[in-house]
Order: sequence, then structure tokens, then C-alpha cells
Amino acid sequence: QQPNNPTTMPKNKGKGGKNRRRGKNEGEEKRDLIFKEPGQEYAKVLRMLGNGRLDAYCFDGVKRLCHIRGKMRKKVWVGV
Repeated sequence: QQPNNPTTMPKNKGKGGKNRRRGKNEGEEKRDLIFKEPGQEYAKVLRMLGNGRLDAYCFDGVKRLCHIRGKMRKKVWVGV
């Protein structure tokens, strides 16, 4: 191979991408449990739908389409 050949790709000299630069999440502290307010209920997440919406199985035995309120969406990670 010739060093000035325009058809060869440059060699990768880096040590990883964004994930490496971001670093480890060592500063993980315990959060207080957020209790339900009047008009709210606990549920188990069945499927994340996007746009702050999800399918959930409520504790009264009904499957419902729910949405995550803005205050919770910004603070808390909700997963299946």
C-alpha cells in the first residue's frame, strides 16, 4: 500500500467513541420513593410506546394505556 493513495481509508487511532468519553456512572445515589397522589394509581409497565406513553397492567386487574406526567418523565427512568 502507498501512504498517499486516495483509495485507502485512514487508520483508526482512537480509543472508542461517545460511550468511552461519557465515563462510568459511579455517582449513583439512592432516590426517595415517590408516593402516589390522589387520582393516581400504581401499575406494572408492559410495553413502552414512545412519546411518554405506555401500556400498563394496573393493580385493579385492568390493562390501560397510560402516560407519564412531565415531572416524572424528566426525573425518573421508567422501563419495562
